[in-house]
Amino acid sequence: MRLWAVPLALLLGVGGCAAPVAHLRSEGARVSVAPAVPDAPVPSAARQPPPIDPAELAAKLAAIQPQWPRSRYPVAPAARHINCRRVKCVALTYDDGPGEYTGQLLDILARHHARATFFVLGQRVAEDGPHTLRRMVTEGHEIGNHTWSHAQLTALSEAGIRGELRRTQQIVHYVTGRRMTLMRPPYGSTGERVAAETRREGLAQILWDVDTMDWRDRDSLIVTQRATTVTPGSVVLMHDIHSTTVEAAAQVLDLLALRGYTFVTLSELYGGPLVPGRVYAGEAGPTGR
Repeated sequence: MRLWAVPLALLLGVGGCAAPVAHLRSEGARVSVAPAVPDAPVPSAARQPPPIDPAELAAKLAAIQPQWPRSRYPVAPAARHINCRRVKCVALTYDDGPGEYTGQLLDILARHHARATFFVLGQRVAEDGPHTLRRMVTEGHEIGNHTWSHAQLTALSEAGIRGELRRTQQIVHYVTGRRMTLMRPPYGSTGERVAAETRREGLAQILWDVDTMDWRDRDSLIVTQRATTVTPGSVVLMHDIHSTTVEAAAQVLDLLALRGYTFVTLSELYGGPLVPGRVYAGEAGPTGR
């Protein structure tokens, strides 16, 4: 019997639990088997074992036996039901990671119970390894496609656009088990060919209505001032590869929380799945492009 079969049998309640059909009786040197006394008939439904939750079973096995195989995919928290038509919502979005400061940003978001959306570069995911993206998933953040190498998609052929998107889709799925449904074109550069390829890949295009210009102005005070010029339904553009942006994060969250904002992912902001290929840009919703 394989080692993990023993705890599996214990958890399933197998072994030594059924009523005996016979018992041994000692009479001096002789041992005889007495016939079992039949019990009253048991309805067939009562004999059925209780339903087993595979995820719960795997977690129990992993807890009592380290060599039990664990899922390599992270588990996201339960979906939140937030009506952003009634609640003041803002979507903080971060591009170009994961980078050396992304972990610090995730710490800050966790302390503020805030969720965000990260548009990642496939190339950086390959360099960074799985830990950061898996943490994003387990902490309730959303991940979007920002191409493989930050290429300007409008300058590429259809095949080039497809390659930039598809390679990133593949590596994020490999790391997290999740298929992204959102993308952000680098530089906000999009057009008909980009729309066609994103539609083919099942990706809605996400732009923004609040630009912090944090890539140019590496000053946490300036980033804070610009990031807090939001209105309900805004999508804020930032980059988690800049230390000054991460330094500004706590104050941005504090100031917007004081104004009654809830920090949501893009899917939460828009209230469900978006149309692949279509462009969305903050509070105005789809641009129609």
